[in-house]
Amino acid sequence: MHSLAGTLVSSMFPKKRSSQTMEKVQTKQVLVNKGNSEETGRAGEGKMSSSRKIYMDCNATTPLAPEVIQTVSEAMQEAWGNPSSSYTAGQRAKEIISEARQSLARMVGGEPQDIIFTSGGTEANNLVIHTAVKYFKEGNKQSNDGLRDQKKTQGTYPHLILSCIEHDSVRLPVEHLVKEHEAEATFVPVSKATGQVEVDDVIAAVRPTTCLVSVMLANNETGIVMPISELSQQIQGLNQRRVASGLPRVLVHTDAAQMIGKGRVDVQDLGVDYLSIVGHKFYGPRIGALYVRGPGIVTPLHPMLFGGGQECNFRPGTENTPMIAGLGKAAELVNKHCEAYEAHMKTIRDYLEERLKAVFEEQGIHFNCRLKGSRRLCNTSNFSILGSGLQGRLVLSRCKTLLASVGAACHSEKGDQPSSILLSCGIPYHVAQNALRLSVGRDTSKEDVDLIVEDLKQAVAVQ
Repeated sequence: MHSLAGTLVSSMFPKKRSSQTMEKVQTKQVLVNKGNSEETGRAGEGKMSSSRKIYMDCNATTPLAPEVIQTVSEAMQEAWGNPSSSYTAGQRAKEIISEARQSLARMVGGEPQDIIFTSGGTEANNLVIHTAVKYFKEGNKQSNDGLRDQKKTQGTYPHLILSCIEHDSVRLPVEHLVKEHEAEATFVPVSKATGQVEVDDVIAAVRPTTCLVSVMLANNETGIVMPISELSQQIQGLNQRRVASGLPRVLVHTDAAQMIGKGRVDVQDLGVDYLSIVGHKFYGPRIGALYVRGPGIVTPLHPMLFGGGQECNFRPGTENTPMIAGLGKAAELVNKHCEAYEAHMKTIRDYLEERLKAVFEEQGIHFNCRLKGSRRLCNTSNFSILGSGLQGRLVLSRCKTLLASVGAACHSEKGDQPSSILLSCGIPYHVAQNALRLSVGRDTSKEDVDLIVEDLKQAVAVQ
């Protein structure tokens, strides 16, 4: 039985690949059928390849890096044992998990014991929200501990503060708690001038019953980076006064899914208690992790699941060793090359916007993410080609080469309704309806940009 499984794994994942072969695999993941493609043309237009596809939706997901594929393959073959077992395969699995934990800790500036592996970003975010509510309720049950004034919080609901542009995996659990009368929530708007959450607005929303503030590190649609460091500094000062007056501490969480691999992430600078990590956003597998500053000691963490005690009882279940190994390798690549990745993507993103402006300036183009005073992700461009009949989804449906989206992949079922994120940032309805979000990757080239801009030009011309 074991030999059959090994044969199947070996056939699915060749154990060793040359660097040249790995490069070819990576290229094929991003650019489908490059080269020998059928040529088709439109009347009066230049010829475009009908089979080559250029992927510019890296904020939705990224292909596995070749090094990650190899690491996952090797772990499947060599570390198939249960990490809790004492025999060789089990101990090798345990070592791999430990190494991956160290790589993730280095990537975000934390300690290995602060990393809890999860199934993905959704679980990590839900775990934080679950913890915050449990933390508040347990605090209310405490009596005679001399730490809290029970009259200020007893008999009330925990209060959570979110930005109005959070991912559904943050927003929906909180809305569910509100609907079930388990919590209260404030959704802080973003500035129409900057696209950022204003720190003063968050602080003004804090109540005696506030237990959590959750604001994403960078938005997936606009690419705008949020002022998390400044927010954490303000809340730290606020917490000192709250503790002195017997009020519960306000915990701070940021979902860093979009920032990791595109810019520096350091939990010490950010000052957060929790930070969510999502592997498939930085060329890793579709699992995730949660950074917790001193889990269960400095910062509360309450499990949602109960079982075998893995992950220090915070997230039990036999570890998915191959995927954890792949996540660790993806983190290692970020640790080694993040500055180069960021520089390359910014160069390509800027070139993309130059070409778009040159081609569509006469037609009319609006860059929805160029907001004064804000920093944005190095890879993200959100823009609208102006005119009737140019809704984002319609334009993309006409494209022969470009693979992209109009916004968050999880909102793809909303038809032609414009993005609520863009509307929150003050983008007019008719402009937001035409929005396209292009997010370049590590392998996107200027040649790719030239091809997709021509593709967009032809798509816009067909009305």
